[in-house]
Formats: sequence, structure tokens, C-alpha cells
Amino acid sequence: MRNNQKNNKKPFPPKKGRSNTHKKINEEVVLEDVSFGRHAVVEAIMARRGNKLFLQEDLKGQKIEEVKLLAAEYSVPVKWVKKQKLDEITNQENHQGMVLRTTPFEYLTLDELLTQTAEKENRFFLILDSVMDPHNLGSMMRTADATGVDGIIIPKHRAVGITPVVVKTSTGAVEHIPVARVTNLSQVATKLKAENFWLFGTDMEGTDYRHWNVAGNIGLVIGNEGKGMSPGLKKEMDELITIPMTGHVQSLNASVAAGLLMYEVFRKRLN
Repeated sequence: MRNNQKNNKKPFPPKKGRSNTHKKINEEVVLEDVSFGRHAVVEAIMARRGNKLFLQEDLKGQKIEEVKLLAAEYSVPVKWVKKQKLDEITNQENHQGMVLRTTPFEYLTLDELLTQTAEKENRFFLILDSVMDPHNLGSMMRTADATGVDGIIIPKHRAVGITPVVVKTSTGAVEHIPVARVTNLSQVATKLKAENFWLFGTDMEGTDYRHWNVAGNIGLVIGNEGKGMSPGLKKEMDELITIPMTGHVQSLNASVAAGLLMYEVFRKRLN
């Protein structure tokens, strides 16, 4: 009788978080610290942030071979996996058959950003007030790299950080633009003014951007996609800049507005 009772005992359920699948995924890739897509992967490898490269096993061709050779040059190990695995890692994003496990992105403090750019004349910072869409941030970073922006400042809370989607959308620009992550943007405004920066925010009413004086050190503030710039930060602006529109929409997409204004600074400083 005792033997029957002993044999009928149910096994203990596995402890949460200890399944083999979960462990295997953790051993292979840290989901938060990856780059995917050819341009993002190449730039991350060349920036020496690559730890392991995952390539889709049924893909062949010159681009795959070039990335594989680059990984060998920078001593990054390569593993061939099924497309399903890459889809899982990237949450079904367009990975182009390659995913790179990377070291965590290194944010700067505001003081580090100021020190790093201290030798530059007429510094230009992009300040993002609670931008939430990773595609918007990635697009802004791509344009910032193209227009000579010296650094981007983002808040730690209630805003998107440097995610794999941001890295992919930036097409590798994330490896070239320093990003400072801060606690309070109003304190940033005070600090930048003490460093002789002029601060400009975007608003429906303000100076036509075509008449914008971009001389000296400037900080351009782009507000949240829906709410715009926070009232407290708006009070810290030296001037508000507007983009005239004649259509029926009330505002431009945040990344489009930022891109137009970054290129305006670029254009005026070339002349």
C-alpha cells in the first residue's frame, strides 16, 4: 500500500523562470541588447559592440558573406539559425537575415556630453521631450547624423530609449551620435543656458523657421508626438519656432518636423 501511494505521487511543478526554453534563449541572446538589419549590424560590429552574430541559415549572397567576413575581422563569433529564431528575437521586425548581440548602449550624462563636445564651435544639440515612438527617435538620429548634430538629449522616464527598433531605424547612426540621458529637462535647460546655449522650442505660434537665427550654441527641443512640449520646459525657451502650413492638418510628424529644422540649421551654417 505504501509503495502504491509513493508511486502515485505527482512530481513537483517546475519553478517559474527555469524552463529549458527560457534558459536557452537567455544563453543565446539578451533581447534588449541586439542590432538587426544590415546597416545597423555593420555599424555595431565596426564600433566594436558585437558579441555574437546570428545569421539566417538558408540565406546566401554577397551581403551575407560581407557581414560574415566583417564579423571574422572583428573576432565576432557567428551562429547560423533558422529564420523563425530571428523572428522571435526581433519580435517579427525586418531583420534581413541577421541579428547581432551587442554590449549595452552607453548613455552619457549631460556633463559628459558637454565635456566631449567642448572643443566644438557653435554646438548643436537636439533635445527630445518625451518622444515615445522608437521609429521617430531612430529617424531623428539618422537625420541628426546627416546634419552634423553634436548630441541628443533624452529623459530617462516617460520616453523611449535606445531600443533595437531605434537602432534599426537609425540605420547605424546610433553608433555615431552621442546620447545623454537625463532626469530633468528643465534642469538641463538651466545648465545649457549657463553654458551659453540658446534654446529653441517648436510651437504652432512663433518665429517662422526661415527667419531663425541659428548662430552660436543652440539646443532645439522637439516635444511629445501628441502633447508637444511640456509647459514647464516651454517657459525655459529663448524663442519658439514655427513651421508654416497651409493644409488641413494641425501639425507635422515629430520626426519630419525635427528633420526639417535640423536641415535648416545645416543649410544656414553652410552659408
